[in-house]
This record gives sequence, structure tokens and C-alpha cells, in this order.
Amino acid sequence: MADAVKEFNDVFPVLAQELLDHLRSLNIPKNAIEWFDRSMRHNVLGGKMNRGLTVAATLRILKGDKDLSEEEIFKANLLGWCIEWLQAFFLVSDDIMDNSKTRRGLPCWYRVDGVGMVAINDAFILESAIYFFLKKHFKKDSYYVDLLELFHETTYQTELGQLLDLITAPEDNVDLTKFSVEKHKFIVIYKTAYYSFYLPVALAMHMAGIKDEAAFKQAETILIPLGEYFQVQDDYLDCYGDPKTIGKIGTDIEDNKCSWLINQAIAKANAEQRKVLDENYGKRDEKNVAAVKEIFKQLDVEGLFKAYEEDSYNRLMGLIEKLDHPLLHKDVFITFMKRIYKRTK
Repeated sequence: MADAVKEFNDVFPVLAQELLDHLRSLNIPKNAIEWFDRSMRHNVLGGKMNRGLTVAATLRILKGDKDLSEEEIFKANLLGWCIEWLQAFFLVSDDIMDNSKTRRGLPCWYRVDGVGMVAINDAFILESAIYFFLKKHFKKDSYYVDLLELFHETTYQTELGQLLDLITAPEDNVDLTKFSVEKHKFIVIYKTAYYSFYLPVALAMHMAGIKDEAAFKQAETILIPLGEYFQVQDDYLDCYGDPKTIGKIGTDIEDNKCSWLINQAIAKANAEQRKVLDENYGKRDEKNVAAVKEIFKQLDVEGLFKAYEEDSYNRLMGLIEKLDHPLLHKDVFITFMKRIYKRTK
């Protein structure tokens, strides 16, 4: 794993240099190049890199490590970094929309001195870099169009999830009657599961030469529930995780988020508890947040999550066990489970 991480990290400076050289070729003033460089390093680096690392790891499982050339490993890691750039684009935008304070232990980009709403344009540039890399390194490959379509489709899916999230739970209009388990499910599948779980595996599948749509469909039927489970974990950690460990201060309660926790609480609350939730959820005062957390405690939402986690693990392992497509390998999906089961960050 340490070798894979080093191998992945070694690709970033190559890509960063390619982008900076391209900007210089356009005769963009030095201060703009320096701004872009700072934005790129602040927003692309510093994450857990699980999504990015998954592409090469999956390709190794699908094709066999010994059968991979140095170029294939480089290109798989390059695609992994494209996901990290996509993630950066999403996070810069999401932090502005959520009025978040910190990300990965640092101030959110738009909160950095002198940045402000320029961060919106920075987010657009981060996304555009993906297509610069794809054109430069994959244009001659038979699956180039597949990569383009996959990134565009995944971005669209994620934005649809973000849309439902924002209109279901606007910060300035708290209405818990808009919340539902069904809406939460759609939000997490589209906002998280497709780009975090399906995208890296599908990219590796294209690199491995897999063309059978049935193979992609089977992968999707496992990876999307995996992503849903991952996001429910995220909702849980936002409330119960250690900010020093997860790298951010959880604000789902203050932000009026349609999270798994509040939906479970709504489903179990009696009239008195529901009144407390209605009066306190989505407010930024510490007393309001404490009141919501007290209801969570009374309803044992933490215990509900632990039961959900065990049920999800058993259900997903059952799906993996039933996998029977000759072009896929169970280890692709088992690796995911080992990485996220009972995670703390």
C-alpha cells in the first residue's frame, strides 16, 4: 500500500507542471499562474485520496499486476488524480453553498484571505483541468470517448444530488416535513455514490478493455449501495466523529442537512421530541445544536447507526458473494469494504 501511495503521489507534480506550463504558453500573467497554483495545491491535495488510489488498485486486480506496463500504471494514477480534481471542484463549490468553515483541517478555500467568491471561478478551472489531462494523455486511446462520457455523466449525477440536497434543506427555510428517507437515499446515491465508488472502478474497467455493459451494470449494483453506506457513515461522523480525525467541524445540524440521522430521529420521535427538533434543527446557536443532539441521544440514533452498519456490511458482502461476471473480480469490491467498514474518518 505504501508503494501504491508513493506511486500515486509521484504523478501529481507531473500533472501540476503540465498545467502550469500550459498556462505559461498562453502568456497569462504571473500573478494569475501563482493564484492557480495556490488554488490547485490547497484544494486538490490533503484528502484521503481513496477515490484516486482505487483506479490503479482496481486495474491491478482486473489485469494482474505483472501484466501492467509503467505507462498503464501512470495513466491509471492519472485518472485517479482526475477524480481528485473533480472532488476539489465539488468541495470548493459545496463549501460555499454550505457556508462551511474548514475542510481537511484548513480554512475552506473561499475563506482564505483575499479569495472570497473568486473561489467559484477557481472551482470551474479545477473541473476544466480534468479534460485537459484526458485530451493530452488519452486522445489516441480507443476508450477516450468513454472516459469523457463517464466524467460528464458522473458530474451531472452529482450535481443532481446536490440540487435535491439544496432544495430539500435550504439553510434559510427549515421545514422537516420536506425530509424523507427516500429523498435522503436519492441525495446520497447521486451526490456521493456515483463519483466516489462507481467512477474509479468504471475508469479502471475501461482501461482494462472491458466493453460488456452487463459487467458495468453488475459493478454498479454493488458499488452504489456501497456508496450509500459510505455516506450514511459520513452523516454519522459529522455528528459523532472527532473533528481532529475527520479534518472538519461537523455542521449538518446547523446547515439543516437532510442527513440520515435526522431522518431516523423524525421516524422515531414522539410529538414532544418532534417539537424540539422542529424548533432547533437548522439553527446555529450551540444551545439549539445541543437540543437536537439530546433528542438523538434519547432516541439512540447512535445505536441505530451501529445496527445499520452491521446490516449493511452483511447485505453488501452477500451481493459481492453472488458476483458471477467472468470479467470482474470479487477482490475489487472486498477491498472497498475493508477500507470503509467501521471507519473513523
